[in-house]
Amino acid sequence: MVQAASNHDPAEIARFDATAQRWWDPHGEFRPLHVLNPVRLDYIDARVGGLRGKRVLDVGCGGGLLSEAMARRGAEVTGIDLGTATIEVAELHALQSNLTIRYIRESAEVHAAHSPGAYDVVTCLEMLEHVPEPASVLAALRTLVKPGGEVVISTLNRNLKSWLLAIVGAEYVLGLLERGTHTYSRFIRPAELSRWARAAHLDLVDITGLDYDAFRNTATLSGNVHVNYMMHLRREAVSG
Repeated sequence: MVQAASNHDPAEIARFDATAQRWWDPHGEFRPLHVLNPVRLDYIDARVGGLRGKRVLDVGCGGGLLSEAMARRGAEVTGIDLGTATIEVAELHALQSNLTIRYIRESAEVHAAHSPGAYDVVTCLEMLEHVPEPASVLAALRTLVKPGGEVVISTLNRNLKSWLLAIVGAEYVLGLLERGTHTYSRFIRPAELSRWARAAHLDLVDITGLDYDAFRNTATLSGNVHVNYMMHLRREAVSG
């Protein structure tokens, strides 16, 4: 039985569920994720010292793009998401791909209540900007990762440039994303994310920009965090 979760937006979940069947179409509205995924995967793999053999939780896993990629790198992957259709698509695609991935329809907070310290690595990509209380998710991520474990997050900065590129450009001009995919007021400045991380007792290890070129259909890591960025956090190891 799926437990209720208060830190979610039903409209957001419904929108992603409505497009779930197109999650794996590299030419559809999830095309940017298909382009970003290999770059994000390499960043995660490098930052955590290699995914092979690690127990990894993918929070807000969607249709499973990152979950499958990490599983192919040798990780033991669990993916959680609140979208019913989205989880079904992820499960079916993993089955078709002959990959063993555990998918659960559950929030980070609920999962943390029964799986504290269960994972070596926890990822949460492109999800925090879709929930009402991101700080609550940060606290759950800290609970879920073991002492000394790694947390990797990606999200969108909040400024004029990110509004122009991620909303006006991607949703209205180029049509790369469905209109309404993002809400500008929910974009997160790095300083805000860092503050929530400190409050959750997660140490900041690295922050890196992620550039997406819609015209060349390419993505690269960069020192520019004005729009997309990734943050590597670590739970303090138990001393003594």
